[in-house]
Amino acid sequence: MEFKTLKAAVAKQFENMAYHPLFRTGVQINDTLDSESGTVKEVGLWSTYLTSFPAGTNPIFIKRTEHDCHCCKDFLRAVGNVVCVIEGELVSVWDFEPSPKLDDGYRVVAAAMSKLVRSKPIVDSFLHFERTAGTARTLFDKVLPDRATVSSFEHFFVNLPSKYVAHGVDIPSTLGKARSAQQVFKRALDEIKEDAVTTTLELIGQGALYRGDQFSGVLTAFQQEQAKYKRVAEGLRENHVWMRCAELAGTALLHVRNSSIGTLLKDLSDGEELEDAVKKFESVMAPTNYKRPTALVSKAQIAQAKQTIEALGLGSALERRYAVIEDINVNDILFANRSARKSMKADVFDELASTVPVKPQSLDKVEDVPIERFIADILPRISTMELMFEKRLMGNLVSLVAPVDPTAKRLFKWDNGFSWSYNGDAADAIKERVKLAGGAVEGALCCRLAWDYTDDLDLHMREPSGGERINYAHRRSRAGGVLDVDANGMDGIRPDPVENIVYASKQKMPHGVYVLEVNNYSRRSDGRGFEVEIEFGREFGGEVRYNFVYDKVLRTQETVEVAHIKCTPTGFEVVESLPVSTVSKQIWNIATHTVVPVNVLMLSPNHWGAGRATGSKHWFFMLEGCKNDGQARPYFNEFLTEELTAHRKVLELVGSKTKTELSERQLSGLGFSSTVRNSVLCKVTGSFSRVINLVF
Repeated sequence: MEFKTLKAAVAKQFENMAYHPLFRTGVQINDTLDSESGTVKEVGLWSTYLTSFPAGTNPIFIKRTEHDCHCCKDFLRAVGNVVCVIEGELVSVWDFEPSPKLDDGYRVVAAAMSKLVRSKPIVDSFLHFERTAGTARTLFDKVLPDRATVSSFEHFFVNLPSKYVAHGVDIPSTLGKARSAQQVFKRALDEIKEDAVTTTLELIGQGALYRGDQFSGVLTAFQQEQAKYKRVAEGLRENHVWMRCAELAGTALLHVRNSSIGTLLKDLSDGEELEDAVKKFESVMAPTNYKRPTALVSKAQIAQAKQTIEALGLGSALERRYAVIEDINVNDILFANRSARKSMKADVFDELASTVPVKPQSLDKVEDVPIERFIADILPRISTMELMFEKRLMGNLVSLVAPVDPTAKRLFKWDNGFSWSYNGDAADAIKERVKLAGGAVEGALCCRLAWDYTDDLDLHMREPSGGERINYAHRRSRAGGVLDVDANGMDGIRPDPVENIVYASKQKMPHGVYVLEVNNYSRRSDGRGFEVEIEFGREFGGEVRYNFVYDKVLRTQETVEVAHIKCTPTGFEVVESLPVSTVSKQIWNIATHTVVPVNVLMLSPNHWGAGRATGSKHWFFMLEGCKNDGQARPYFNEFLTEELTAHRKVLELVGSKTKTELSERQLSGLGFSSTVRNSVLCKVTGSFSRVINLVF
């Protein structure tokens, strides 16, 4: 058998794995013996390696079998039990794709080693004290009948990336810290209840927690991590936590359980009364003369609210679900397509359809049309409607919510049981990620960079006329520019890395061209690409936003020019740039930058019924295939009847905790408020075919 083929396969597999965080499983190099009987209790790497060779494939060389050498044993000790985690599963150095040149005997050996290594859980991160593991080859004298010559033995050998190399004396303490972080983070994910996190964030939002705003970012991030963790199968959770700990190394998120806010979370998770738990937190965090500005929701308030709700017969009204098309009365619909009409069993729509000519005309001109004129003049003459779902409209995603009990008493200010909930999870938007990282998102000029891997990308700004360059080493310029978030570098690794350069005011900014760049300071992963968002402030006639996507690998120290931004006395202009992003993103089961059919158009429930309007008007375009992939909030306090005003605090908490169950069938789509300026591209067909820009 040709050992070089096995050696090369292992080396290539290790090289591929090194793009991911590496770990060790609990397999030892030597067999573990029972202290009393002397029998083998746990098989080690070395004996498994030697005994897995099929008969006749490990020949004797001089006195020992050919593969029984200290060089290969040292390699197995250093690297033999190394794994990475891919999609929750362990992958070892022995899990390479066998090449046609690899002998069957070595395939058997690799399979046995892989089975052993992956049979044990991860016990440590991977570090080594040298830049290499193993010995490439050893030379020996070989005597032939007619001459003496020098020959060599091949051995396992790999080069190690610098991130996996440390001084030998430092390795135990470094690995100990990693183990401790993993244990603390997993205990937090297991022991801290989701309700405790939600309640604490609500207290922060109410201003009822001393210096609570400083914990808002880490708690929101922990909430997202916990949601991911709960979705992982139980058998894969240990691997998932090791992987996330490696990716989040150096962040406060890993030690949230042992922080002051973690103590509050643990007390709430253990069932301690809210008032008592917060007082304990304040005794540590707040000065002795601190007086909480906002009262907490007490047990007495909860009891009183419960009594009122029961007296009003509203207990069943609080149980909510996603609405479906069959729930809606035909009189509350402005438009329905053919499939929606069938579900609603409304003959009036069939009559309307019969008046629509079969062959539409084509009109190419895009015209701005106010929504009220659209409903009055265009809607009665169309048979189909489609909307362009742009990425900027993610916050307009909305779901209609109905009572589980259709006979429940009136809960809201209007005389039906329906409510609505807009998409509140904007955590993936770059602007929201910058907010969570503590960056400023308002200013004359805001430039934001986002990516999703561990490389150390840097956002640079070259100012005009030989001006300064803003970057990680020079974070503030005389022109007022500030780099206030530096991810995966000086500010530590982030789970959702972003960088942010903002000019708060245009007053100090010299006129000329500002060049925005992205540089990869350190290539650490197999990730690729980035997204950049440029936003001009309101002082220049309203917010203007550009999104750019770069979908290629950036090598170490490679720089990409994203945009040339011209600053003039009247404002800003992008004069040269990467192409503006039209990269599609899947959210709520529909893709951005695509045209989506509208099933139903309706007003918000507070405007159903003639002469019974209450509050601001919304227009809901329910989209085909649109599905809220989370749990919608069943109501908001501003919806509730006046009889419940005295219990608003309690009902606010109830509303945040009694969310709708996940559902495949639901009425979800895009919503637009009469109080917010907005627009959406709309394609309609009927007696004509045209694309219009609906203006709200």
